[in-house]
Amino acid sequence: MQNRKMTGRKRVALVAHDNKKTELIEWAIYNKTALSRHRLYATGTTGKMLEDALDQSITRYLSGPLGGDQQIGARIAEGKIDVLIFFWDPMEAQPHDPDIKALLRLGVVWNIPIACDRATADFLLTSPLMYEDYEVIIPNYHSYLNRAQP
Repeated sequence: MQNRKMTGRKRVALVAHDNKKTELIEWAIYNKTALSRHRLYATGTTGKMLEDALDQSITRYLSGPLGGDQQIGARIAEGKIDVLIFFWDPMEAQPHDPDIKALLRLGVVWNIPIACDRATADFLLTSPLMYEDYEVIIPNYHSYLNRAQP
């Protein structure tokens, strides 16, 4: 096992499907003070909407369907995103579903906190661990990487 240290100022990625953008924006406005203590990242349109609503700088990536989900996934794999808040729409198929699954998978692979709905996001943001240094235990993938390739 290896560890990675998260500082008290987390790097939080915020993502929302079209039908969930309004909900994410409302949640972010309600939590504006708490979110201002962290560095925020977002995909395309969601990032612009969050910047306007929060009056806070957001690092923006491409729109999800154009690769933004994959850009955030890459930052997770690089250890450059600490938390993923992804308000996804379970009732509507998305043209980039494989990208979404890959993003969520990477969050689990690298053991970062993930919230996929408002209630979980509330619990996550109100945890004392969001504001303290935290030692993330990265699973040991050596046996996976060293296994015989076909």
